[in-house]
Amino acid sequence: MAKVETAKTSLQFNKKASTWTQMKKMKLLYAMLLFPVVMLFIFNYLPMYGVIISFKDFSPGLGIWDSPWNNFDHFKRLFTDFMFIRALKNTIIISLLKILISFPAPIIFALLLNEIRNQKFLKVTQSISYLPHFMSWVILSAMIIEVFSPQRGIINYVITMFGGDPINFLSSKVFFVPVLLITDIWKEIGYGAIIYIASIASIDPALYEAAEMDGAGRFKKMIHVTLPSIMPMVIIMFILRLGGILNAGFDQILNLYNPLVYEVADIIDTYVYRSGLEQFQFDYATAVGLFKNVIGVLFILGANAIIRRKSEHGIW
Repeated sequence: MAKVETAKTSLQFNKKASTWTQMKKMKLLYAMLLFPVVMLFIFNYLPMYGVIISFKDFSPGLGIWDSPWNNFDHFKRLFTDFMFIRALKNTIIISLLKILISFPAPIIFALLLNEIRNQKFLKVTQSISYLPHFMSWVILSAMIIEVFSPQRGIINYVITMFGGDPINFLSSKVFFVPVLLITDIWKEIGYGAIIYIASIASIDPALYEAAEMDGAGRFKKMIHVTLPSIMPMVIIMFILRLGGILNAGFDQILNLYNPLVYEVADIIDTYVYRSGLEQFQFDYATAVGLFKNVIGVLFILGANAIIRRKSEHGIW
């Protein structure tokens, strides 16, 4: 018995020694990792201390600790506030539409890019599709406003050319959400496809050769080889996307919406922005933000648990 315990202790010591040896070999990589970890801690974790004000009637003069506790009044207010309920409904609708329409777009785009054999055309296509991602929504929104302008926009120019009346797309409750979806796809489709292109590049060529021997054409190889091979990555990205289901695109909507479309476009993030920074209700806005993030975490945990039960894929 003593020998067994000694062997176990020795094995644990050897594992620790091996781990320490590996860390010493990769000390430069750990040194490179140190800076982003410190930045993450300073800018993402330290500010979480401020979440306390969501449970208080916060007064800047008294400070966070001396402000009185409010017995969860802000959270009780959430579900009686018409503006919040409307923002929650809009957030869920826009997020679900983006998952149904925008999420598959990079996957389809990556599959199509994989079928291009002309390398020059492929590089040009990829470069053009990546470009919008690196531009802020402030710049892109100015371009979108001009394109959809009732007076100067090319879209309305084409409509009037065929005898129609100009449409104010960005002030219309009917057209505003479709404009959001179209512009979101345009901005992110190229950059979003990168991870799927990388997954496709790692597929064993022997699988394609075997499919060819079975008589599969390019379309069947795409459906029966490429798509199943990248499915684990698709599942992981889908789970992460579900975690952000209450993130409907703050930057995009803030730069495009106006009071005329609040009924269909006001989301939780824009509601928090107005409540906190325009109306100075810092404690209530923090409570709304905390609610949103807790729901996001629950969605990630739930989606991962469900998918792990149905398959071997998941985040953990």
